Amino acid sequence: MAIKSRNKRKIDFNSSSMSDLVFLLLIFFMLTSTLVAPNAIKLMLPSSNSKTMSKQTITVYVDEKNQYYVGEKRVRETDLQAEIFKGLANQIEGTVVVRSDKTVAVQHIVNIIDAVNEINKETNNKHKVLLATSNKK
Repeated sequence: MAIKSRNKRKIDFNSSSMSDLVFLLLIFFMLTSTLVAPNAIKLMLPSSNSKTMSKQTITVYVDEKNQYYVGEKRVRETDLQAEIFKGLANQIEGTVVVRSDKTVAVQHIVNIIDAVNEINKETNNKHKVLLATSNKK
């Protein structure tokens, strides 16, 4: 008497679950990679050839003698953050335009950016910094 089993074994490999797993991992890594922000200075540099216009909330000047001006008022480096904060009062997404002389060291511009970043961190706002340039001739 021959006994036959009712369940037949299939040798096929079903890859649909493997592709689902790959897509889930891909989505996971894409989402987590966008949350990681590099430790860099975020500047929006307008092109010298185009006329980029932005609503200016406040303008900070640095002259050739490395003196800071918030609007028309001359301020010391130690008071820079407080004066910018006053100019950005009641703004959620204000714009700080930096106008500096060609001979000014980059460190003075970074001081302004650091002051705005510190204000953003304390007030949980999204103020931007623009570096003003002159048109190419």
